[in-house]
Amino acid sequence: MCHRRKWWPGLPGLLLLVLSTTCIQARAQVPTTGFTIARVQYDGGGDWYSDPSSLPNLLRFIGANTTISVATEEARVQIDDEDLFAYPYLYLTGHGNIHLSDQQVQRLRRYLDAGGFLHADDNYGLDESFRREMKRLYPSKDFVELPADHEIFHCHFSFPRGLPKIHEHDGSRPQALALFEGERILVVYTYESDLGDGWEDAHVHDDPEPSRLAALRMGTNIVVWALSR
Repeated sequence: MCHRRKWWPGLPGLLLLVLSTTCIQARAQVPTTGFTIARVQYDGGGDWYSDPSSLPNLLRFIGANTTISVATEEARVQIDDEDLFAYPYLYLTGHGNIHLSDQQVQRLRRYLDAGGFLHADDNYGLDESFRREMKRLYPSKDFVELPADHEIFHCHFSFPRGLPKIHEHDGSRPQALALFEGERILVVYTYESDLGDGWEDAHVHDDPEPSRLAALRMGTNIVVWALSR
């Protein structure tokens, strides 16, 4: 099981959010009370809005399979929005190019350094620009692959082999990669798995039901793990 500890130092209101699973009401962007995932809107031409049914489906699954009180819809946030720090969990995906301004790079780094969490999901075509932008945030850091025995694969549902392969664009091996600050993970990057496709409505990608269930379970693990840090 995941062990809870303070994960957002200096922001006790957001710690309360994690412990009580009640979202801070920040402007009109939080759809309802309860934990929500904030989808990052970015510039550069990539489709940040891809897989539109994915996050609502994941949130419903989390609500049905954990004790976390969830919102019914995702939030959407730009890095330079005033309410960025109201969201403990950011999600970024797409097929194309990502570009962050210098100001956004500095702000996202402040968010992560303060205890925020980013999950990026490779929707095929994202990889090159995402790695480039992460190097702008943390020039001295490299992604590290999380081994199959890492807690993220076992804190709610069990994945003995690590990150599952969901959507078969190619035969490359799926990897769960992370950027660390000491022992704390700042960013989880799910590469060559395409969890978001598996979270989508069943008819969209025609992924087999076992793959969709694996995607929803893995997404749940990432959320449970992140909120328990």
